[in-house]
Amino acid sequence: MRRIASRDNAHYKALLKLARSSRERRKSGRVLLDGMHLIAAYEQHYGTPEEVLVSESGAERTENARYLESRASLAVTRMGDALFDALAVVDTPSGIMAIVAPPQPACSLDHDRDAVLLDGIQDPGNLGSILRSAAAAGFRQILLSDDCAQVWSPKTLRAAMGAHFQLELHEHGDLPGFLTAFRGQSVATVLAGSSSLYSAALRQPLAWVFGSEGLGVRPAVAAAADLRLCIPMPGSSESLNVAAAAAVCLFETLRRRQAAQP
Repeated sequence: MRRIASRDNAHYKALLKLARSSRERRKSGRVLLDGMHLIAAYEQHYGTPEEVLVSESGAERTENARYLESRASLAVTRMGDALFDALAVVDTPSGIMAIVAPPQPACSLDHDRDAVLLDGIQDPGNLGSILRSAAAAGFRQILLSDDCAQVWSPKTLRAAMGAHFQLELHEHGDLPGFLTAFRGQSVATVLAGSSSLYSAALRQPLAWVFGSEGLGVRPAVAAAADLRLCIPMPGSSESLNVAAAAAVCLFETLRRRQAAQP
């Protein structure tokens, strides 16, 4: 087990850069997972992390201690609570983090399979929530435009609650190009002036397109979709949060498919 007692430690300085800089995470090809839930989700699909970081108090927590005891060959770095808290990527540190390489999609884009396309989703919390809903509803293929929030950022990881490791995440996606080549039905969500989600016929496979919090789906992307649908809102609210709208659409798709089964 490695121990760090000073901020001047070279390894600690490298960890601090990884925790604080999205540029460093891209450059190194590494991300930090905070807490046993994310670590367990990663291990379920991809095996042992490269390194685990633990605070002095975190090592004493029952769940963390059991995990460390069961991984005798694991590379572990232990440090004081103040040093660990300075690394923490969330407001309430869990006392344990892991360093992993973000998994790359196992296969290339598939134009014959369900997909979720995210066009400029800016808020990491919204992005993570959409990924979580997509995984829960059975949509595994995800395309993200260049101007989406960083999909592997700590806040996105936290909001997705392990969904990253159940999905095929294609960053820097050409959304109009994918929609043009898609051999199923594609649907862009818009605020108003279009058909209702609940009255539209939805076919398989299906590509859902969700746009940014402020601007929605860009016109060039919406134009490449087969349908433009809105969620009826008889109440006084002007619009839904994009994460909530995505959940409504994805689970309406799931409801219809399950209802159609014999």
